[in-house]
Amino acid sequence: MSYLRALYKTYEEHEAKAGEVFTKETKDKKEIEYTLLPISHTTQTAHIEMLITLDGTLYDAQVIEKINTILPFTESSGSRSGKNYVSHMLQDKLMYVAGDYVTYTQEEDKRDAHLFYLEQLGEWCTSPYSHPHVQAIYEYVKKGTLIQDLVERSILHITESGLLRSKWDTKQDGDKPPIFQMLAGAQESAFVRFNIHVPEKDIVPVWRNKEILDAYSHFYQTKLQDNDLCYVTGEYKPFTVRHPNKLRNSGDKAKLISANDSTGFTYRGRFKDSFEAANISYEVSQKAHNALKWLIERQGKQVDGRIFLVWGSKNPDMPEVSNDLSSDVFQGLNFLLEQRDTMLIQSEDSKKILADQHSQIISGIKKNMNIHEYEDEKVYILTLDAATPGRLAVLYYRDLDIKDYFTRLLKWHENCSWQHTRKKNNEWVRYFGAPSFYTIAHAAYGPRPSDKVVKGVMERMLPCVLDGRKIPMDIVRSAVVRASNPQFYDQSWEWEQALGVACSVVKKHYYDKDKEVYTVALDTTNSNRDYLFGRLLAVADVLERNALGKEENRPTNALRYMNAFSRHPARTWATIQRNLQPYQMKLREKGIYYTKLIDEIGAQMDIQDFTDTPLTGEYLLGYYSQRQALYSKKEKNEEE
Repeated sequence: MSYLRALYKTYEEHEAKAGEVFTKETKDKKEIEYTLLPISHTTQTAHIEMLITLDGTLYDAQVIEKINTILPFTESSGSRSGKNYVSHMLQDKLMYVAGDYVTYTQEEDKRDAHLFYLEQLGEWCTSPYSHPHVQAIYEYVKKGTLIQDLVERSILHITESGLLRSKWDTKQDGDKPPIFQMLAGAQESAFVRFNIHVPEKDIVPVWRNKEILDAYSHFYQTKLQDNDLCYVTGEYKPFTVRHPNKLRNSGDKAKLISANDSTGFTYRGRFKDSFEAANISYEVSQKAHNALKWLIERQGKQVDGRIFLVWGSKNPDMPEVSNDLSSDVFQGLNFLLEQRDTMLIQSEDSKKILADQHSQIISGIKKNMNIHEYEDEKVYILTLDAATPGRLAVLYYRDLDIKDYFTRLLKWHENCSWQHTRKKNNEWVRYFGAPSFYTIAHAAYGPRPSDKVVKGVMERMLPCVLDGRKIPMDIVRSAVVRASNPQFYDQSWEWEQALGVACSVVKKHYYDKDKEVYTVALDTTNSNRDYLFGRLLAVADVLERNALGKEENRPTNALRYMNAFSRHPARTWATIQRNLQPYQMKLREKGIYYTKLIDEIGAQMDIQDFTDTPLTGEYLLGYYSQRQALYSKKEKNEEE
């Protein structure tokens, strides 16, 4: 119940925004709308829009693109299926809103659907919560000529026998009319929405009119009778057994809460009935589900149907756990991490500097997020997925104090930080920090893993950040293997990215294991066997690359033998060093520097360590840091 309480609280904090339409831009530069739904409302894709005058006369009608429309609904209509013909309150499919539906379809078993629609709409119109626009729509649909009116305006199309056409044959009938372009099935499935036309007056659409939305919410509250104890609020309020769906999208049938299996084992054996397992008031259910839908549309990350969501009840905009340092929240953090990684931690002064930098980071985050305004704020982390088409499960949930959340997030970025390369505004830029979960999945399981693999990695990495768990060893191994095989990648930048990610997860792994602190800055005092072997490989790589020059862009022997080197370092090094001789001669005096460096590194290694025992991922850290140091020195010399 904790996550329901958090969602309910979020809705309460933002209830003033209910019914307001927001827009956001997607990755492909398209604008989409989303709304915090009022109580007793849902959304549906409409295909036909009908304009009604205030005296109940049809003014115009048109086919519209598939656009989500806010509409009032009931508990029964929200969970209708099969032959359970229960209508929504105002906007609905043809079979409910059209009094002449049976005339044009001969489906006698659906005659009562319209009668029920009229009955409940009439009840709203005669209540104290009625509205002139709703009454106008009611007066029109009572006439029972809706399909006839649409046929006369060539919105709907009939056969020679006077029935609605179920399909359109382009070979015989020509181009498809708009209604058949919008619908995947027959015309009978068309959804109709109503609006009001007032001459020379621009009015708010019915589905966005807050007066109408609020009026229906209050009206429907009067129809709720049975009270019981709500497990979320502890209050006696009208309860519900029918909870909303359409949480991830308008076609989503999966429910977060349901107990309609009275003969199976959903709750039998532990409880007498479903109310003993969980009893939730109608108000809490509506507010919690509407808040969840709003948050998913607003900021949820969806991968293969799995939802990853982070928010605050007062301030929904919280940095995602899976993001890298691109977020403005961590402005300045990458610079401070870079400064830290350029120092070798060798003195008490250095430790004091790092402690000061840590304080600067925390202060920067507080300033950017205005944490002082949300001192009692909590941050909620929720992962959802559907096990079956009708069941949505909570896979992961945590609620943390805002300061604790940022402390854990900061610790992750510090302990997993490395230098990475990515594309920004068509330019390659380098930054320090932890890689995103998405990037980790790509580095560990290939440059183009399936969404199923990506969502699995993201789910397993969440506890590593928030609960302090170790990175799963299979992810670490896979990242190291991929980085050790440059030939796996079509583009060199893909391998560079995989190498940076592998260094990040290896660094974090050894930090968790024995608090060993690795930095991008080269540590010439590190006598670890694997680290030294990695340094040797880097010198060989840079030496040959310099000898080849910019004209010859082929992989060096160091990269070609990298996989074999990781498995049999001593034997493979002999091969690599033998192949280096012509390049050493070509570089002449410059080659002497690299040769001396190889000798210095080799002298640091104990003779008993120079074996073919496979290398751990630490060799990548030595390789990266040594290569970075050599290239940095070269750039500095060129500038001078």
